[in-house]
Parts: sequence; structure tokens; C-alpha cells
Amino acid sequence: MSLDTETVAAARLYGVCDYYDAESLLTEAERRVLGRLRSFLDREAKPLLAEYWERGEFPTQLAQPLIDLDLMEPGDLTGAGPDRGAARGIYQGFRIFELARTDASLATWYTAQAGLFRTAIRVGASSEQQAEWMPKVIDFSLKGVFSLTEPDSGSDIAGGLSTSARREGDSWILDGAKRWIGGAATADVLAVFARDVADGQVKAFLVDRQADGVTLEKIHGKTALRMMQNAHITLGGVRVPESRRLHNVNSFKDVAAMLRAMRSDVAWIATGIQAGAFEAALRYVTERRQFGRPLGSFQLVQEKLARMLGNVTASLSLVVRLTEQQAKGIYRDQDSALAKMQTSLLMRETVALAREVVGGNGITLEADVARFHADAEAVYSYEGTHEINALIVGRALTGESAFAR
Repeated sequence: MSLDTETVAAARLYGVCDYYDAESLLTEAERRVLGRLRSFLDREAKPLLAEYWERGEFPTQLAQPLIDLDLMEPGDLTGAGPDRGAARGIYQGFRIFELARTDASLATWYTAQAGLFRTAIRVGASSEQQAEWMPKVIDFSLKGVFSLTEPDSGSDIAGGLSTSARREGDSWILDGAKRWIGGAATADVLAVFARDVADGQVKAFLVDRQADGVTLEKIHGKTALRMMQNAHITLGGVRVPESRRLHNVNSFKDVAAMLRAMRSDVAWIATGIQAGAFEAALRYVTERRQFGRPLGSFQLVQEKLARMLGNVTASLSLVVRLTEQQAKGIYRDQDSALAKMQTSLLMRETVALAREVVGGNGITLEADVARFHADAEAVYSYEGTHEINALIVGRALTGESAFAR
């Protein structure tokens, strides 16, 4: 006996975009939390997206209600109080997926705190620092951003990082610039990575956003992630106490450990974007009529829908398996690089097919696919370009590094 698609979809959160039912790996409690998130996004966020995307502004009225949903470590999943345990990786992945299938900027904004900044503290802070800061990270009372990329160094940041840190007694003096730092304007602190002039090694510091010598400029003219506010940050003689240095970051290898953990988040975002674009395209072709027939009844349209679903299904299978491996403590550069590389590649094709089947209306914000189509380009490049991730995988396969020296 088999269930038709409508019956299956009605019983699950993700329905047809989760064709092989990865959702079944979630507990009922996790599904309830995600259901609350879905209700909020449908009711409060979706009506605002087209307007704010076109304006190039973030809908700040969504920030506190989204924080109040208690998504990072939900009490009804982990228990209340200081002994709250970590939410399961599969739930965390679907949380990102749910946000991204609604909007890539919302997912990027949330993971800037829940993924990037939290990872900086989890991996880079000492146990004493974690005890002080992590509860504040989880409840957003300490909001931070990950400030690594520079104006002249992105893919080559390991060797090209030029922001400097000079020790003076119990303080450090930071000079340099950072670029493409999402959410910096509303953060309390910036997790800034700088090269120690004494030993040439990379260190990390929590810099107050409003400290003397810190200047933020909004990056204008973007054609992707328009709602996400990215900043160019200038650091001129910024003084940071030693207590605000992340004590477990003493070389770029420590930064690489953070990137290894964070790339899986971006792979979930790329997968969620595909789901959102596919669902928007599917809605459109079932409602739109051409030549006296539903658009979805044409062979070529159905072939494109099948390819989109195949891409979403392959990507979801990939990120679920990666998350299961990481839950066992298996973190390898090549694993997260492969997931980010492949899901982003499939994302590019999926959003293009979604725009294609919607036709001329596919370039309008009203039809919904245009946002996904444009925003995918930013996700394709951040947290490691296709080429960089491919070389990480290639190095693992051959034992030979092909990176430029």
C-alpha cells in the first residue's frame, strides 16, 4: 500500500521537498519547535520579504521575535537552566533549512550568531571564557559576528590576513580592515582575527563594536542577500584587553577548525534555498495556465521539476549524512568542503530551473523565485568558493596540495 503525495505532505512539515523523508530523523519535540518557527515565518516574515529585499534593508522588527522563539537551545528539547545540553545536530540543520527555505538573508542573519559567532566562542574561547560568554551567546544577550574576511583577502586569507595585533602590557592594539561582515551594525562585539606582529600567528579578539577606532560602513550596491547588512570595518589603533582575546586561537589552524565546523551550516543553507525555490516554482506551475492547460502538465516543465527535486533530495541526503558523522565527532575538512561545494553547485542549477519554469514572471519578486535566484549567488561564494572547496577535497584524495604558494 502506498500513500499519495498529498497525504504524505499533510502529515509532515516538509512534504514533497523532503522526498526521502529525512524529517523522520527528527523527534516529535524537535518537529514542534520547527513547526513554531514555520508558523512565525509564514505569518510574520513572508509578507515583508519582497519589500525589504527591494529596499535593501533588514526587517529589524523580526529580530527580537525570532530570538524569542528560543531556537538555538530550546528549553523544551534540552531542559531548562545552566545544565541545558546541546540541541542535536539534525535539529540544528533543519532549523537552518527552515529559515533558508523562507529566505537566505534570514538564515544568514541567524547563523551569524548561532553558527559563526557561537563556533568562534565554542572553539576559540578558554573554558573560563566559555562559561562566561556562552550562555549570553545562546540567549542573544551577547550578539557577535565573525570578522575574518578582508578587503584584499578572501580565499587566500590564511596567508593574506593583514590585520595586525600588537601587545602592549595587558592590552592589544589592532589595526586593519575587515569586509563583508554580515550583521556587524547590530552586534555587540566583533570577533576579529588579526596577525600577532610578534610571532606572525593569527589570534582572535572580541572587539566592542562601539570602541574607539572602530568604523563601520554599510556595503551598498549588492545584487544578492540584499536584506543582509554587510559591513566594511576599519580598525585604527583599537585597544582590546587580554581578557577579550580568545585564548584557544593561537594560529590559523585554530581558525581552520572553526571553518571546518561552520561549512556544514552553509551546506544546509544551500539546501534550504533549493527547497524554497522548488516549492515556489511548483506552486506557480500548478496555478498558471498556458495554451488552455496547467503549466505543470507540460512534459518539459515536469522534467525540470524532477531535476529540481533530484537536486534537493541529493543535497538533503548529503547534509543529513554529514551531520550524522559530525555528531559522532568526525570533523574533516574534506567532508564539510565536499558538502558545501556540491550543495552550492546543485543550488545554482535548481534556482536557475525554478526561474526558468516561471518564465518572465520569474524575475519578479511577486513570484518568489527571484529572491532565491539572486541570493544563491552570494551563498555560492561565501564560506569558501567552489574552487577552494574543490581543492580541499582534491588534496584529501591525492595527498597533494594544489593551492597556490
